[in-house]
Amino acid sequence: MRIGINTRHLLAHKREGFGNYTFELVTRICAAQPEHEFVLYFDRKVGPEFQFPPNVRCKVLFPPTRHPFLYLLWFNFSLKRALRKDGIQCFWSPDGQLPTKLRIPSLASIHDLNFEHFPDDLPFWVSWYYRTYFPVFAQQATKIITVSETTKADLRSTYNLAAQKIQVIYNGVYDGYHPLASAQKEATKKAFTNGSDYLLFVGSLHPRKNIRRLIEAFVSISNKVPNHHLLIVGENMWGQLQLDIPTSIKERIHFTGHLPQQELTQVMGAASCFVYVPYFEGFGMPLTEAMAAGVPIVAGNKSCLPEIAQEAAFYVDPFDVQSIAAGILHVIEDPKKQAELIQQGLNRVKDFNWDRAAKQLWNEINQLVS
Repeated sequence: MRIGINTRHLLAHKREGFGNYTFELVTRICAAQPEHEFVLYFDRKVGPEFQFPPNVRCKVLFPPTRHPFLYLLWFNFSLKRALRKDGIQCFWSPDGQLPTKLRIPSLASIHDLNFEHFPDDLPFWVSWYYRTYFPVFAQQATKIITVSETTKADLRSTYNLAAQKIQVIYNGVYDGYHPLASAQKEATKKAFTNGSDYLLFVGSLHPRKNIRRLIEAFVSISNKVPNHHLLIVGENMWGQLQLDIPTSIKERIHFTGHLPQQELTQVMGAASCFVYVPYFEGFGMPLTEAMAAGVPIVAGNKSCLPEIAQEAAFYVDPFDVQSIAAGILHVIEDPKKQAELIQQGLNRVKDFNWDRAAKQLWNEINQLVS
């Protein structure tokens, strides 16, 4: 069997979100199925760090997809032609986008529908593209993979899809995340906050991630936690998030931008508390990373976060700055609560495994062509 995969999110030296999801699953299913051929379709040069087994071919298709109009060109002309020329029998798209009117079995991973519920959080053309074409992708896909029961329910109600068309496969967690020794924690704190304890956020700086309210909450309690800083890790997505931080607190709020995964494991493991309060999320991968790192969590109580974290987080209202602030104080001032959340997280994270996810994904691919 010859399987085609959209791997345009595997970017050299910069794997986030879709890129990590794609990498973890693609590397596993290709290695585990040496009798099948896989063709990986990129939209720019393949990074030298990506090494694949002999049953994998990589193809670069023009143009680089840096605008919704280029998405249309790439998927509906370059990719569709390549799929036909390469004799692809089944196509999987980890970011949910498909060539329209595709005549082979297709699997689309749709992670969330944030653009349907909060369209103004995205640049105009991106929002238009997603809201115009994702209903088409969802109807056209032979099968949809999603990452939480919450998103499955949202897909069904928003796009009027049958339950049997959607399979939930939980994400895994990178095995580099684990509790750190005291010396590792101190070295990390020295490198990022001049030795101070810190609260941590990890994720793209996108409006729905709720960074503005997180910062407001931290500012409101800054005098009550004078030894804590706030560390914010992630890219400013589309450069659209503008933040006005009071001068009096600027020295205690740090923006790192994107961090390599190895460095991120250290930053996560050294945090006093992981604070993750998006008002809309499809899975919330950083939650599982915090669990694996043995870090207590304060999380928003909306969308899928309670499903994923269960008893491993203290929940707050992401739309209420005072609720966020009170939750942070409650956790960092209560060692007993911290220990309870850490243990619950170490138990819960056992439910998230990339090897298991890859086997479930391959089962879905195999069923489409058998």
